Amino acid sequence: MKRLNTGKGLRPASVTMTVMTLCFVIILVCPIYSLFSKAFLNADGSFAGFANYAEYFSTPALSVSIGNTITVSVASAVLGTLLGFVYAYGVTRTNIKGKRFFRYTALIPLFLPTVVHGLSLVYLFGNQGVITGLGWDIGLYGRTGIIISEVIYTFPQSFLMFCIALNYADGRLYEAADTMGCSNLKKFSHITIPSIRYTLINSLFVCFTLAFTDFGAPKVLGGSYNVLATDIYKQVAGQFNMNMGAVVGTLLLIPAVLSFGVDRLTTRKDSGTISSKASALTIKPSKVRDSVFYLICGGITLCLLIMVGVLFMGAFTKYYPYDMSFTWDNFAFNQSTGGIESYLNSIWMSVLTAIFGTIFVFLYAYMIERSKCPKALKSIGKFFSSIPLALPGMVIGLSFIFFFNSSVNPLNFIYGTVIILVLANMVHFYSVPFVTASSALKKLDREYENVADSMKIPGWKSFLRIVAPLSLPAILEIFLYYFMNSMVTVSAVVFLYSAQFKIASIAITHMEEAGDIAQAAAMSILILLVNIIARGLYEFLVYKIKKKNEARAAAEDIEVYSAAA
Repeated sequence: MKRLNTGKGLRPASVTMTVMTLCFVIILVCPIYSLFSKAFLNADGSFAGFANYAEYFSTPALSVSIGNTITVSVASAVLGTLLGFVYAYGVTRTNIKGKRFFRYTALIPLFLPTVVHGLSLVYLFGNQGVITGLGWDIGLYGRTGIIISEVIYTFPQSFLMFCIALNYADGRLYEAADTMGCSNLKKFSHITIPSIRYTLINSLFVCFTLAFTDFGAPKVLGGSYNVLATDIYKQVAGQFNMNMGAVVGTLLLIPAVLSFGVDRLTTRKDSGTISSKASALTIKPSKVRDSVFYLICGGITLCLLIMVGVLFMGAFTKYYPYDMSFTWDNFAFNQSTGGIESYLNSIWMSVLTAIFGTIFVFLYAYMIERSKCPKALKSIGKFFSSIPLALPGMVIGLSFIFFFNSSVNPLNFIYGTVIILVLANMVHFYSVPFVTASSALKKLDREYENVADSMKIPGWKSFLRIVAPLSLPAILEIFLYYFMNSMVTVSAVVFLYSAQFKIASIAITHMEEAGDIAQAAAMSILILLVNIIARGLYEFLVYKIKKKNEARAAAEDIEVYSAAA
């Protein structure tokens, strides 16, 4: 009788997870299947086999894009990883002042669409750029401009990865090296580098994939230098050649899948564990080292601040560079490119994505990590949750077109609405929030559920009253991640927005196309502002939660001490 009751108790959780898994199939598996099937069909729907691929590779103007994309991506990966490592090393392994300032400044590129990185470079190095006017013409448009913009885009991603890796170090290894008389160079090459080798590999592949699949920078700075991302845009938006667009979309998956495989391999090999006997690394004073890294970190920070500064210059001047008088007119956005409504639409879309994305991710992670659902169902959930990590934004957007725009699809009614944009963003940015939620849930003591079961408290009640409140910092982090990324995304939604619901990142692209770069700069500042406010609110709430927990812990300690006395 007891077993029968337990079985009944498991049913709601299993049903909930089954329904959520089916939702995953609808918004992930079915669209990807539609993309692949489209690549092997002719325009009339007949089977074409590999004919579309043969046509693509036999067209010189198209196939050359692959070589261009690889060239740009390799250069961006190497430079982005190098700068990210050096900057992270300066922040974590030296005694330079202003480390918090350097940390936050490094995140600036994450607060802006990649289109804006290109826009800042136009103000600096374009034909009428500030630095070009001083006599330094770098030939911005083409390969050079794309690489610089992609390095700006990939730098903070690499910095965050190395920051985590370099923060964990066993001071005993460095103390032993000191007693053996090892030089700083030898300690660096024999201790530091081996300890972060898997992070180094991961950073190279992540940066390569980000540059390989990015659309914003090539759209603004590419000129006649074609890459795969702009090929998709031209084939789909320009020529309405959906089958050839699907072909290019599948090609974009190759580096993403490789990066996914490398990430899984390195994660498995790199245990990342620090012995309980490890001692904290003591950073020794060195004026020469600190001066060098202060100059390096300060130089990179200055470049990032200048990138934002020129946006303000463009947004608040009448007609750069001919009329530099102050004006607010650039914030009166043209309706033809989206108007101020596109900005409000972006906020609305991002809030909806953050709300529903956070609920779905956290609940699904809870079902996988903490519920008593069947192991097979949990394994399927984990597998599905890892797939979005290997899907570029343009591939998701393109696959959503093929699936949801089909007349035979009963969900066709969401096409062209904010719903499809929200779903695309939820899928596109799913994997990182899922890892965050899973990590937070794994840290919670299993005794919470055991006590709830012994007291016959329903699972949903213990989830709402115990698990969710204890995981509130992780939930806020997931919410912020979804919101900020949805505000700046271009690639995932460039094919999905409608004329009735334009968003800010796409409006910037249209403004740049129309030559209204001053209005594009103004819109960029508004996006930067809302993301800074969101980040500030997150930091404030996390600080309040931390203080509240510390006060509660102190009160509990006092009670224990009083009882013992």
